[in-house]
Amino acid sequence: MIDFSIIWFAIIVFGTLMYIVMDGFDLGIGLLLPFNKDPIERDMMVNTVAPVWDGNETWLVLGGAALYGAFPLAYSVLLDALSIPLTAMLIGLIFRGVAFEFRFKATLEHRAFWDKSFIAGSLLATFSQGVAVGAILNGFPVVGREYAGSAMSWLAPFPLFCGVGLVIAYALLGCTWLIMKTEHDLHRKMSALATPLTLTLLLVVGIISIWTPLTHADIAQRWFSRPNLFWFLPVPVLVVLCSWGIVRAIKREAHYSPFILTLALIFLGFSGLGISIWPNIIPPSITIWQAASPASSQAFMLVGGLLIIPVILGYTFWSYYVFRGKIKADEGYH
Repeated sequence: MIDFSIIWFAIIVFGTLMYIVMDGFDLGIGLLLPFNKDPIERDMMVNTVAPVWDGNETWLVLGGAALYGAFPLAYSVLLDALSIPLTAMLIGLIFRGVAFEFRFKATLEHRAFWDKSFIAGSLLATFSQGVAVGAILNGFPVVGREYAGSAMSWLAPFPLFCGVGLVIAYALLGCTWLIMKTEHDLHRKMSALATPLTLTLLLVVGIISIWTPLTHADIAQRWFSRPNLFWFLPVPVLVVLCSWGIVRAIKREAHYSPFILTLALIFLGFSGLGISIWPNIIPPSITIWQAASPASSQAFMLVGGLLIIPVILGYTFWSYYVFRGKIKADEGYH
């Protein structure tokens, strides 16, 4: 018998990971804009994602729609518990999108305003996403298939620290993306910034890795019990190796490997999150099967999913293939 809950959970995980990777370096560029005051180089930074940034958010829509249809209980609880950070995230994404378009149309005296809006929107969206992840790790009380906690339960030290951590992670992702996509002075500036960002992210990951099991007994039990221990044990080792690889690649002036290794870091962090909560979709106790919609509904949705996901993948591959290569200072976005 086909377990549609596992299939849809895998689809949601895949869509979420694709969103984190692709919109991550988009948002990271907004986070890095304050570190570069040169208007020409700022235009180059934004131009590296100008043709593809809006398509990247398709994965966020896919993940939200899949969660609503396949796991309605999880959708209702998460939206109720995280209404404030999720609303803040959407406001940030709207601000970022509007500022992205308007900064190219604005006069020189107004462009500074849209740059600040782009930075603020990127920061708000990124921080809100990190807070949501931290709140999910903290878990949600559910009584009678309804959220039984406070609308402000996310406002706690651990989720807020996770928000800061994701800001650093996206900044590193954007930084290494720019290393790959730019050259000359901008490439050198981003290379100089990548090493401190990598070391800071490694410190943040270490703090979260210690903080999580100390304050969440259920996660500690999941980490250090077999067979999960064998799945989790390679993760911290690989995180250190990837961080060392990024620093080493920067020193030898590599262009592509820093971004690839940062993607590996993001994947390792995401896998650590998965190990921490599996098989729950609403920590600490609601599993994917308890939150699932009827199998007939999941099967009906899967037909559409299997049609649309290859289209999204094909469009994504095509857009990145067409706009591959380095960005030049005289290449503009219109």
